[in-house]
Amino acid sequence: MIAATHLHAIIIHFPIALLIVGFLSEISSFFIKKDFFKTAAFYLLILGALGTITAYITGGYAGEGIEEGPLLEPMNLHKQAAFLILWGSIITVLFKSAVFYFKFHKPWAKGIGFLLYMLLVIAVGRTGYLGGQLVFSHGAGVEIALPDFNN
Repeated sequence: MIAATHLHAIIIHFPIALLIVGFLSEISSFFIKKDFFKTAAFYLLILGALGTITAYITGGYAGEGIEEGPLLEPMNLHKQAAFLILWGSIITVLFKSAVFYFKFHKPWAKGIGFLLYMLLVIAVGRTGYLGGQLVFSHGAGVEIALPDFNN
């Protein structure tokens, strides 16, 4: 059976990649006037948001049991940052879906959608950094296998 910490580590990279590539596609749509880039950005945002929900849930299981000690503060920072991404991705998807569904093509609406997406990707970078610090600086979720010295 896969441990919760390993499952979270497997899943988390998908929403990170989907949201970043989606945002790059959004930027490309400003310079390359093809519907493909805007459509790809929208669907990658939706898939990234779904992945964010899954990653948040698995992260909750991975962090269970840490109620004190040196990991508590960095874990709480990472958890708070992940919470912002969870709701930021949902809000961004809802906003961009409403703009798309109601065919609301005002420049300010596009600007707000772009700003939300940009802030989301920045938050993803920060949360990924904090998660990396948990693993590489604090050893969270790392299993140390010592050699069997009896043989």
